[in-house]
Amino acid sequence: MKQSVSLNAARAFIEAHFNEPVTLAQLAALSALSVSRFATVFRQQYGSSPYRYLCGVRIQRAQMLLLEGVPGSVVATEVGFFDQSHFGRHFKRCCGMTPSMFIQQRAAVNAGKHGAARRQAVAENFAAQCEQTSAVLLGHTDPLAERRIQALELTRDTI
Repeated sequence: MKQSVSLNAARAFIEAHFNEPVTLAQLAALSALSVSRFATVFRQQYGSSPYRYLCGVRIQRAQMLLLEGVPGSVVATEVGFFDQSHFGRHFKRCCGMTPSMFIQQRAAVNAGKHGAARRQAVAENFAAQCEQTSAVLLGHTDPLAERRIQALELTRDTI
C-alpha cells in the first residue's frame, strides 16, 4: 500500500510538471525508492515506463492545444518537447498520425461538410485512432514497437 501511495505522488508530479524536464532520480526520490526499483514498480503498477507515461501525458495535452488552434511549433514547447520534430515523432508513434492529420480528421468530423456516409467513415477512423492511442498510452503495443521503445529507454538518463 505504501508503494502505491508513493507512486501516486510521482504520477501526480509527472502530471503537474509534464512540460518540464523530469528525471527518474526526481521521481524515485519522491517515491523513496531507488531509480531501478522505482522504474520496475511504476511499470508494474501503471503498465508503462515512467518515460512512456510522461510522453502520453504530453501527447494528451498537445491534442487539446492543437484542437484549440495553437500552432504545432508552440504546442511542442508548451508540452515539454525539445522541438517540433521531437513532438511530431512522439505524436505519430502514440497516435498513428501526424499532428496536422489529427487536426484535419477532427475538423472533418466537426465540420459536417461531407455526406452522412463520409462523416460516419471519418468518425469511425478517428475512433479507431483514439483506441490505438489509448492502447499505446496504456502500454499495449506490438512486440516489435515495444522492443524499440525499450531500447530507446535504456539510452535515456532523463525523462
